[in-house]
Amino acid sequence: MRVVIAGGHGKIALLLAQRLTSGPDIEVAGLIRKPDQAADLDEVGSEPIELDLELASVAELTDAVRGADAVVFAAGAGAGSGAGRKETVDFAAALNLRDAATAAGVGRYVMVSSMGTDDPPSDDDVFSVYLRAKARADKAVMASDLAWTIVRPGALTDDEPTGHVTLDRHVDRGEITRADVAHVLAEVLTRPATSGHVFEVVGGDTDIHAAIDDLVAG
Repeated sequence: MRVVIAGGHGKIALLLAQRLTSGPDIEVAGLIRKPDQAADLDEVGSEPIELDLELASVAELTDAVRGADAVVFAAGAGAGSGAGRKETVDFAAALNLRDAATAAGVGRYVMVSSMGTDDPPSDDDVFSVYLRAKARADKAVMASDLAWTIVRPGALTDDEPTGHVTLDRHVDRGEITRADVAHVLAEVLTRPATSGHVFEVVGGDTDIHAAIDDLVAG
């Protein structure tokens, strides 16, 4: 299996690449904006592909993901960015990746979204704009013919992984380590039955593999 991660230099993306490439028969590539980010991808076994998601055409993005079995949208404008970049990265780039995946025949799309996107606030706060952009991107991906999964983590931390979560369509607000989110994404990518599911996830008491079992069984 070949997986291409948009936002390949992000913390979750690097943790996901490291987890995926530690197993057999999985190749990972990451889309990055800056050439000096390539060494970090090399370190975790991910092939760096230099491509700015805000500037690249759908055709260029299609070429970048061609031959992949799955794409993961793990890109984000970042906490310090303004409302405009929430639109160009969190919404528009996610749509371009959807269209590129469709054109390249990739088929599988995993979205790293956010809790709060079911009913995002309508004010002009930058975080509210972010949630609305993510909500629109989620809906656009879900309306496609791709085999999609929408993963909506709670507040992210850099704590050590626990291997345990609370995971369901809706869960109470809480925190989750980025490493545990990466673990969840890896499970999703290797479990085709997770296609068509939207779920929220925070730290909890259920083993991640068992939590995914419960999701697909339900």
